[in-house]
Amino acid sequence: MMPASSDPLARCGTDTVEIARIERFLRETPAEDLLKIFSQQELADSGDRSGRAASLAARFAAKEACLKLFPREAALGLLDQSDFAVVRDGYAAPRIACSARALEVLRRYEIRNIALSLSHDRTNASAVAVSQPVVAAVPLSGKLIFYFLPFRRGVMLANLYRVYGGMVANADIQQLAQRHYAHLARLVVEFITYTWRRPTVRVENTEAIMRAHAQGKGVLVLTGHFGNWEVATMGGIANFSQYRGQFHVVRRPLRPRWLDRLVIRRFRRAGLGVLPKRGALETILDRLAAGDAVVYVLDQHAAGRDGVQVEFFKYPAGTFRSLAILALATGAPVVPVATWREPDGGHVLRFEEALPVIEHEDTNEAIRANTRAYNATLEQFVLRHPEQWFWVHRRWKSMP
Repeated sequence: MMPASSDPLARCGTDTVEIARIERFLRETPAEDLLKIFSQQELADSGDRSGRAASLAARFAAKEACLKLFPREAALGLLDQSDFAVVRDGYAAPRIACSARALEVLRRYEIRNIALSLSHDRTNASAVAVSQPVVAAVPLSGKLIFYFLPFRRGVMLANLYRVYGGMVANADIQQLAQRHYAHLARLVVEFITYTWRRPTVRVENTEAIMRAHAQGKGVLVLTGHFGNWEVATMGGIANFSQYRGQFHVVRRPLRPRWLDRLVIRRFRRAGLGVLPKRGALETILDRLAAGDAVVYVLDQHAAGRDGVQVEFFKYPAGTFRSLAILALATGAPVVPVATWREPDGGHVLRFEEALPVIEHEDTNEAIRANTRAYNATLEQFVLRHPEQWFWVHRRWKSMP
């Protein structure tokens, strides 16, 4: 067997498997145990004739080659053979289908796809897996701001290196920073022109929040500063006029105060309620009891008694504990929602399935475990569209 390339810019994994070894494995392994390695589609595609062992040997080699692209995750047990499956495209060429956790790892390394080549002879089957990095153009506005108006550039780069350092080349991290500046510039333009130039917003997977609402306990909505969060939220509720007044956003006041008043006024015109982070507990409980949805933006630093220190991208981060406390106390389901901007300028607001509640006999541990689960969900949202998260925020601050 051959190792993967150690160059982070040219990840290449290769593997060779003896077909006789797979033949023995097929004879000695119960059918249900085969599904721990191969997908049902892979077993079906390999057929049941004489070429079955060679076909599965090539697929096994492909899985091993893919794992060699990510030696750290494989060694920690974060990935295994079942996370990669060989499927056929429309031209019958082999390609890799990744599990959800494998996709998260690909996004962390800024990899958009894994190219695959398979071959076999009478005795061996071989596979070559090559990572294909994300290729994204950097708008001119992002480059100009990065070099000439570097607002919080040090904070942003420190955050990016914390998440991507050692996984993505330094030049790619700087390009990501420039793409983020371009996103911020576009966000400002959208905010200024919102009154007379409303962007289109597509809302996806509304069934998820409907199922949560049907439980009759109200809904807690988990989100962060993704895309143009304010514009997507206001535009999203406009698609469902029957729910005006039933969504309430818990938020910190902005500075300066005139900007805060403007945002609140726009929210209320769109049909969104606004609740302060402090002193609104009774109102929040009343809204949940009435079956409304209460939205928590959870990706900001929380200090003192407001926060609990849990991991965010593997580093301790003060995170608001209030969402977990409410979920545990009321039984209201927590529904994640992500927003992002499409290349054509339109916005998407997508609901995900409600997160399962993590119970623990120690209330503090239950709060900590659920809050960590919320951060894990936000991590996935960040990795989907990394240039559109708010990297200039000091997310990782020390807590007493």
